[in-house]
Amino acid sequence: MKKKLIAAVALAVLYGCAGEPAKEEPKAGVEERTPGAAQKPAPAVRPPAAAQPVTPPRVKIDPLKDPSNILSKRSIFYDYDKDEIKPEFRPLIEAHGKYLAQNKGAKMLIQGNCDERGSREYNIALGQRRADGVKRLLLLMGASESQIESVSLGEEKPRCNSNTEECYAQNRRSDMLYSGEY
Repeated sequence: MKKKLIAAVALAVLYGCAGEPAKEEPKAGVEERTPGAAQKPAPAVRPPAAAQPVTPPRVKIDPLKDPSNILSKRSIFYDYDKDEIKPEFRPLIEAHGKYLAQNKGAKMLIQGNCDERGSREYNIALGQRRADGVKRLLLLMGASESQIESVSLGEEKPRCNSNTEECYAQNRRSDMLYSGEY
């Protein structure tokens, strides 16, 4: 009777084990350990792709080209026959000054522009004063002298060619251009 009971138990155990096959675990990597050879770590075992969350790759946007960033704005506008920087443009110049201070390899060209009223010589001088004023503020914000060049274009590079006050206002400006843009 004992023999039959032991045989029945053994048969039940074997029958119970005959259910689903055991899942195969991923095998561990094998390290090669030869004297003098560089040792590589075993490759990491990753769970199946379905178990990993899908995240889009992060793309670094250039702050100088990002329309939502203040650094994408590059023009300072002036009143007629003036070279003083209006308070509304100071944050823009401060942002560019800080950018230049943090990016010592960046170079900038400031172009001073005027409307067509006034003599050519007068407009060249006014455009230079406008560009130099922007440069002074950039230097105060930490940019270095070697990063910035200021030039006057006078009335030679208008944005608008109509003889209206709105058009003249667009031409009275300083443009900040980074290397590769001029």
